[in-house]
Amino acid sequence: MFTITPCAAGCGRPAIHGSALCAAHLVDPKGDARRVGEYITSLKVIANLNAQGLHFEGADFRGLHFYGCCFSGASFSRCDFTGAYMRLVFFDFAQFASCNFSDGDFRFVSMAGSELKDCSFEGAELIDVNYSGAGITDTVFNNNNLYNSRFIQARISRTRFINCNLKRTNFIKCEQEETIFKSSNTAEAIFETEEAV
Repeated sequence: MFTITPCAAGCGRPAIHGSALCAAHLVDPKGDARRVGEYITSLKVIANLNAQGLHFEGADFRGLHFYGCCFSGASFSRCDFTGAYMRLVFFDFAQFASCNFSDGDFRFVSMAGSELKDCSFEGAELIDVNYSGAGITDTVFNNNNLYNSRFIQARISRTRFINCNLKRTNFIKCEQEETIFKSSNTAEAIFETEEAV
Protein backbone atom coordinates (compact mmCIF):
# COMPACT_ATOMS: atom_id res chain seq x y z
CA MET A 1 0.00 0.00 0.00
CA PHE A 2 1.20 3.54 -0.75
CA THR A 3 3.04 5.36 2.04
CA ILE A 4 1.19 8.33 3.47
CA THR A 5 3.39 11.33 4.19
CA PRO A 6 1.43 14.35 5.42
CA CYS A 7 1.62 17.55 3.36
CA ALA A 8 4.30 19.93 4.72
CA ALA A 9 1.77 22.79 4.47
CA GLY A 10 -0.08 21.18 7.40
CA CYS A 11 -3.42 20.64 5.60
CA GLY A 12 -3.56 16.95 6.55
CA ARG A 13 -3.73 15.69 2.93
CA PRO A 14 -1.04 13.26 1.77
CA ALA A 15 1.95 14.59 -0.15
CA ILE A 16 2.32 13.35 -3.72
CA HIS A 17 5.21 11.13 -4.80
CA GLY A 18 8.56 12.94 -4.74
CA SER A 19 7.22 16.07 -3.04
CA ALA A 20 6.65 17.33 0.48
CA LEU A 21 3.33 18.89 -0.60
CA CYS A 22 -0.11 17.68 -1.64
CA ALA A 23 -1.51 18.56 -5.10
CA ALA A 24 -3.44 21.54 -3.67
CA HIS A 25 -0.25 23.21 -2.40
CA LEU A 26 2.09 22.55 -5.31
CA VAL A 27 3.69 25.64 -6.83
CA ASP A 28 3.78 24.05 -10.32
CA PRO A 29 1.04 21.36 -10.47
CA LYS A 30 1.48 20.81 -14.24
CA GLY A 31 5.23 20.39 -13.85
CA ASP A 32 4.80 17.99 -10.93
CA ALA A 33 2.21 15.96 -12.88
CA ARG A 34 4.65 15.77 -15.79
CA ARG A 35 7.45 14.69 -13.39
CA VAL A 36 5.31 11.97 -11.78
CA GLY A 37 4.07 10.84 -15.22
CA GLU A 38 7.66 10.53 -16.48
CA TYR A 39 8.60 8.61 -13.35
CA ILE A 40 5.69 6.19 -13.89
CA THR A 41 6.52 5.59 -17.55
CA SER A 42 10.22 5.02 -16.74
CA LEU A 43 9.22 1.86 -14.83
CA LYS A 44 7.48 -1.39 -15.73
CA VAL A 45 6.15 -1.93 -12.19
CA ILE A 46 4.78 0.97 -10.14
CA ALA A 47 4.09 0.29 -6.46
CA ASN A 48 3.07 2.37 -3.46
CA LEU A 49 2.76 5.60 -5.46
CA ASN A 50 0.59 8.53 -4.36
CA ALA A 51 -0.53 10.91 -7.14
CA GLN A 52 -3.75 12.22 -5.62
CA GLY A 53 -5.23 15.25 -7.32
CA LEU A 54 -2.76 15.50 -10.22
CA HIS A 55 -3.82 16.06 -13.85
CA PHE A 56 -2.42 13.74 -16.53
CA GLU A 57 -2.93 14.55 -20.20
CA GLY A 58 -1.99 12.28 -23.10
CA ALA A 59 0.05 9.97 -20.82
CA ASP A 60 1.12 6.58 -22.18
CA PHE A 61 0.64 4.01 -19.39
CA ARG A 62 0.27 1.03 -21.78
CA GLY A 63 1.23 -2.35 -20.34
CA LEU A 64 2.40 -0.98 -16.99
CA HIS A 65 1.80 -2.82 -13.70
CA PHE A 66 0.35 -0.82 -10.79
CA TYR A 67 0.22 -2.16 -7.21
CA GLY A 68 -1.18 -0.32 -4.20
CA CYS A 69 -1.24 3.12 -5.85
CA CYS A 70 -3.49 6.11 -5.16
CA PHE A 71 -4.81 8.43 -7.88
CA SER A 72 -7.87 9.62 -5.92
CA GLY A 73 -9.21 12.95 -7.17
CA ALA A 74 -6.79 12.95 -10.13
CA SER A 75 -7.87 13.74 -13.69
CA PHE A 76 -6.90 11.92 -16.87
CA SER A 77 -7.45 13.24 -20.38
CA ARG A 78 -6.66 11.11 -23.45
CA CYS A 79 -4.49 8.72 -21.40
CA ASP A 80 -3.72 5.22 -22.65
CA PHE A 81 -3.85 2.35 -20.13
CA THR A 82 -4.16 -0.37 -22.82
CA GLY A 83 -3.00 -3.72 -21.44
CA ALA A 84 -2.27 -2.26 -17.99
CA TYR A 85 -2.27 -4.56 -14.95
CA MET A 86 -3.66 -3.15 -11.69
CA ARG A 87 -4.07 -4.54 -8.20
CA LEU A 88 -5.51 -2.48 -5.32
CA VAL A 89 -5.39 0.88 -7.11
CA PHE A 90 -7.57 3.82 -6.04
CA PHE A 91 -9.13 6.21 -8.58
CA ASP A 92 -11.93 7.41 -6.27
CA PHE A 93 -13.52 10.69 -7.41
CA ALA A 94 -11.15 10.91 -10.39
CA GLN A 95 -12.08 12.34 -13.81
CA PHE A 96 -11.49 10.39 -17.04
CA ALA A 97 -12.04 11.84 -20.52
CA SER A 98 -11.32 9.83 -23.68
CA CYS A 99 -9.10 7.27 -21.91
CA ASN A 100 -8.40 3.73 -23.11
CA PHE A 101 -8.32 0.83 -20.63
CA SER A 102 -8.79 -1.90 -23.27
CA ASP A 103 -7.31 -5.36 -22.70
CA GLY A 104 -6.32 -4.47 -19.13
CA ASP A 105 -6.41 -6.73 -16.09
CA PHE A 106 -7.85 -4.85 -13.09
CA ARG A 107 -8.68 -6.44 -9.73
CA PHE A 108 -9.66 -4.70 -6.52
CA VAL A 109 -9.57 -1.30 -8.24
CA SER A 110 -11.82 1.51 -7.02
CA MET A 111 -13.30 4.12 -9.35
CA ALA A 112 -16.08 4.99 -6.90
CA GLY A 113 -17.53 8.46 -7.40
CA SER A 114 -15.47 9.00 -10.56
CA GLU A 115 -16.64 10.58 -13.81
CA LEU A 116 -15.87 8.61 -16.99
CA LYS A 117 -16.70 10.03 -20.40
CA ASP A 118 -15.87 8.53 -23.80
CA CYS A 119 -13.66 5.77 -22.36
CA SER A 120 -13.06 2.18 -23.48
CA PHE A 121 -12.65 -0.90 -21.29
CA GLU A 122 -13.09 -3.27 -24.24
CA GLY A 123 -11.73 -6.79 -23.69
CA ALA A 124 -10.66 -6.08 -20.10
CA GLU A 125 -10.75 -8.23 -16.97
CA LEU A 126 -12.56 -6.03 -14.42
CA ILE A 127 -12.94 -8.31 -11.42
CA ASP A 128 -14.03 -6.81 -8.09
CA VAL A 129 -13.86 -3.27 -9.51
CA ASN A 130 -15.89 -0.62 -7.68
CA TYR A 131 -17.73 1.91 -9.90
CA SER A 132 -20.28 2.77 -7.18
CA GLY A 133 -21.58 6.31 -7.46
CA ALA A 134 -19.67 6.88 -10.71
CA GLY A 135 -21.00 8.85 -13.66
CA ILE A 136 -20.32 6.83 -16.82
CA THR A 137 -21.17 8.30 -20.24
CA ASP A 138 -20.43 7.20 -23.83
CA THR A 139 -18.22 4.37 -22.57
CA VAL A 140 -17.60 0.86 -23.92
CA PHE A 141 -17.38 -2.26 -21.71
CA ASN A 142 -17.70 -4.83 -24.54
CA ASN A 143 -16.25 -8.34 -24.17
CA ASN A 144 -15.42 -7.87 -20.47
CA ASN A 145 -15.35 -10.07 -17.43
CA LEU A 146 -17.02 -7.87 -14.77
CA TYR A 147 -17.36 -10.63 -12.17
CA ASN A 148 -18.34 -9.27 -8.74
CA SER A 149 -17.91 -5.63 -9.76
CA ARG A 150 -20.17 -2.90 -8.38
CA PHE A 151 -22.10 -0.11 -10.11
CA ILE A 152 -24.27 0.67 -7.06
CA GLN A 153 -25.98 4.07 -7.47
CA ALA A 154 -23.91 4.76 -10.60
CA ARG A 155 -25.32 6.92 -13.41
CA ILE A 156 -24.76 5.16 -16.73
CA SER A 157 -25.78 6.66 -20.07
CA ARG A 158 -25.10 5.78 -23.71
CA THR A 159 -22.84 2.93 -22.61
CA ARG A 160 -22.44 -0.60 -24.00
CA PHE A 161 -21.95 -3.86 -22.10
CA ILE A 162 -22.00 -6.21 -25.12
CA ASN A 163 -20.96 -9.85 -24.59
CA CYS A 164 -19.93 -9.34 -20.95
CA ASN A 165 -19.75 -11.70 -18.00
CA LEU A 166 -21.98 -9.94 -15.43
CA LYS A 167 -22.08 -12.75 -12.87
CA ARG A 168 -22.54 -11.17 -9.41
CA THR A 169 -22.13 -7.68 -10.91
CA ASN A 170 -24.16 -5.29 -8.76
CA PHE A 171 -26.31 -2.60 -10.42
CA ILE A 172 -28.56 -1.84 -7.41
CA LYS A 173 -30.07 1.68 -7.57
CA CYS A 174 -28.13 2.32 -10.78
CA GLU A 175 -29.62 4.93 -13.14
CA GLN A 176 -29.44 3.76 -16.75
CA GLU A 177 -30.19 5.61 -19.95
CA GLU A 178 -29.55 4.12 -23.40
CA THR A 179 -27.47 1.32 -21.85
CA ILE A 180 -27.03 -1.82 -23.98
CA PHE A 181 -26.47 -5.28 -22.46
CA LYS A 182 -26.70 -7.35 -25.68
CA SER A 183 -25.37 -10.93 -25.38
CA SER A 184 -24.44 -10.42 -21.69
CA ASN A 185 -25.64 -12.70 -18.88
CA THR A 186 -27.85 -10.09 -17.15
CA ALA A 187 -29.79 -12.87 -15.37
CA GLU A 188 -26.70 -13.47 -13.21
CA ALA A 189 -26.28 -9.76 -12.36
CA ILE A 190 -27.94 -8.08 -9.37
CA PHE A 191 -30.39 -5.30 -10.24
CA GLU A 192 -32.78 -5.46 -7.27
CA THR A 193 -32.09 -5.16 -3.54
CA GLU A 194 -33.80 -8.44 -2.62
CA GLU A 195 -31.45 -10.37 -4.93
CA ALA A 196 -28.45 -9.24 -2.85
CA VAL A 197 -29.61 -11.14 0.27
